[in-house]
Amino acid sequence: MRVLVTGGAGYIGSHTLVELLTEGHEAFVIDNLSNGHEKALSRVKQLANKDLGFVKGDIRDRDALDQAFSEFNPEAIIHFAGLKAVGESVEQPLIYYETNVAGSVELLKAMDAHDCKKIVFSSSATVYGTPQYLPLDEEHPVSPVNPYGQTKLMVENILKDWAHDGRSATALRYFNPVGAHVSGRIGEDPHDIPNNLMPYIAQVAIGKREVLQIFGDDYETRDGTGERDYIHVTDLAKAHIAALGVMNEAAGFAVYNVGTGQGTTVKELLAAYGKTIGRELPFETVQRRSGDVASSVASPQKANETLNWSATLSVHDATSSSWNWQSQNPDGYGQ
Repeated sequence: MRVLVTGGAGYIGSHTLVELLTEGHEAFVIDNLSNGHEKALSRVKQLANKDLGFVKGDIRDRDALDQAFSEFNPEAIIHFAGLKAVGESVEQPLIYYETNVAGSVELLKAMDAHDCKKIVFSSSATVYGTPQYLPLDEEHPVSPVNPYGQTKLMVENILKDWAHDGRSATALRYFNPVGAHVSGRIGEDPHDIPNNLMPYIAQVAIGKREVLQIFGDDYETRDGTGERDYIHVTDLAKAHIAALGVMNEAAGFAVYNVGTGQGTTVKELLAAYGKTIGRELPFETVQRRSGDVASSVASPQKANETLNWSATLSVHDATSSSWNWQSQNPDGYGQ
């Protein structure tokens, strides 16, 4: 299948490209490189030993989209492009709505113009808001508590309205992606201070940051720190391939959780990373962040059964691959 990947130079996009190309698909990327790295694409080509088309452009720019569609004539889209920092979305909501929502509408309009009927969308467990029960299944009420989560839910609803007359849309609600490619050649390289826990821990481990700040240790969890469902990025990438495969069988809209079903606390993840590198890592406890929930864990049963997909990699696999990436590339793709 010919697949256009928006945001393909980013963390999850680059890992998904490796899996796509390795599985025999053709791939093309559109990315404005605001969160991604062009060097990631060259490394993807080396890892897969396949070529890869690329347009540097923004999904809000119809001319750039038309260029990508005309050059590549894709049969399906995997849509990662968007802004993704919860805190920033609270401070700058309008740029989140413009990029994530209006940008997705522009993409769908281009798909219609070029007769492309299949899309897999990068959604998020943030659409659930504060959990009413655990584990979270797809029937759990949706009630996002920040603009980032709102944008993901809005795009899901737009896709639901769009996916008729032979069109197919699948939304994958990610939990917490972690880890890196087993080669250590591609991984998570935030442009600024990491918003996610594991790259922050990795930067403490390599000496780029002095100490990990833990936001609150008085939650109702095993050790008082927040509990999340950490999904290895390679498992997550494979879920997109599985979703594409099922699309050939049915049109319409579908949504799936992508997680492991296992929760890990902040302190447990920090200890696991310390075990990987052979030393304890320093932390300090600070106040809770507003909007953080105590625990968020997926029920991945629907994806297990319908997509014939399940997570196979462990937290240890994630910490060891993250350290392999970080130690090989102490300055990320800048190296």
